[in-house]
Parts: sequence; structure tokens; C-alpha cells
Amino acid sequence: KKGGKKVAPAPLKKKEPKKPPQNPLFEKRPRNFGIGQDIQPKRDLSRFVRWPKYIRLQRQKAVLLQRLKVPPPVNQFRTAVDRQTATQLFKLMDKYRPETKQAKKQRLAARSEARVKGKADEPTDRKPVIRSGVNTVTKLVEQKKAQLVIIAHDVDPIEMVLFMPALCRKMGVPYCIVKGKARVGRVVRRKTCAAVCFDKVNPEDRSTLSKLVETCKTNYNERGEEIRKHWGGGILGAKSQARIAKFEKEKAKEIKL
Repeated sequence: KKGGKKVAPAPLKKKEPKKPPQNPLFEKRPRNFGIGQDIQPKRDLSRFVRWPKYIRLQRQKAVLLQRLKVPPPVNQFRTAVDRQTATQLFKLMDKYRPETKQAKKQRLAARSEARVKGKADEPTDRKPVIRSGVNTVTKLVEQKKAQLVIIAHDVDPIEMVLFMPALCRKMGVPYCIVKGKARVGRVVRRKTCAAVCFDKVNPEDRSTLSKLVETCKTNYNERGEEIRKHWGGGILGAKSQARIAKFEKEKAKEIKL
């Protein structure tokens, strides 16, 4: 009897996957992104940019306005008129833009030339024009001469126009809130403007104005009680929402047990 050891069987060979045939014309050149090697690929680094202070402040302010609870008098400025109404409104406002400095200069020059020639001085009639500025608009609302008040939504500080919706409701003057003090300012040939109003319009534009007045009354003046109760803000960030959701999930598990 031979007591020899059994030889272990040869291990199974793993089948190597077949490599796809390579084209000899295109040589593989893998890149090395180590220090001093190949140029790094372009990445979006905006998150790591040290932004100017004014940009950081306006971004922080936008986040704060979402997080904090916003009282109704301030929150009402977040609901501006819809695009269609705003387009019609600005179309009408553009018809009643104040005259430019050059136009006024030409008008007065023509008038003075006529007087030099010995003609009688004929002062031109004042054309209906849109009235601008917080003080002017407030005065016209108090006198009940304003037909429609337009307030910008992004006035800073907001306290400048905070009283105006309440004043308009009290005096029964239709008002609306539109997006962009710069857009309103462009109508009155300024950089920005907080509030404007119509006090007179031509007979052909009365029907357009009356339609806009009806829309504004429905959306703003008649919703006074609803606006007074509606708070804004209080929106949590993604991390806080996830944390609360996790806590609620665990709580629900405990109740089941």
C-alpha cells in the first residue's frame, strides 16, 4: 500500500473578458491630473467664489425673507399683478409719459419766438400726464383725485410705501402692486420710482382704464380682509426639512410599536 498524498486539482481558470478590437489609428492616451501634469477639466466653482459684500448681503436678505415670518402689511407686496394685466397697464402708462427736457426746451423756444415776432402769447393746455412720487400720489389719494394708484413691489426701505395700500382702501381709491421700481421709473424717465398714479386720461382711453380699475379693485381693494390675515415666510431650508421629516418618521415608528 502506497500512502502518497493526492495532488490537488488545478484551479479553475477565470475566463478573461474579450477585449473589443481596438482601432490602431486611435491610440489610447489616458490623462494624468496630478500636480504639474495635464490641465484640470473645467468645473463649476461658483460655490467657492468669494462674492462681493453687496451680493452676499442681498442673497442673505433673500434667504432671511424666506425663513422669517413676514407680517401681512409687508407680505402683501409679494403678490403683484399678473403679466397680462401688467402689460396692458404699462401700455397705457406709456401714453402718458411726461415730456422730455429737450421737448420742453423746444416748446418754450417756439413760444418765445412767437412772442418776439409780436404774436399774442398762447400758453398751451396742460396734457394729462401720469403723476409720480410718493408725496404727490399720497396727496392725490387724500384729495380723492387719483383714479388708479400703481405701487412698485421692491421699494427699499419698504416703509416708504407700506401705508399706501391701507390709505387707498380707506379712501376708496383703486390700487395695484406691480413688479419693479425700475420699470415704473422708466415710464416717468427716472432710474426708479416707488409709486405713480393716473389723475386724468383722454376720452379714448377711459374704457381701458375702467377695465384695469375693475381688475385692480377685485384683486386688491376687495380682498382687504384676506390680505390682512395672510402671513408670509416661514419656509424652512432643505436641511431643516429633512431633519424634521426624519424625526417625524421615527415618531411614527414608535407609535406603531
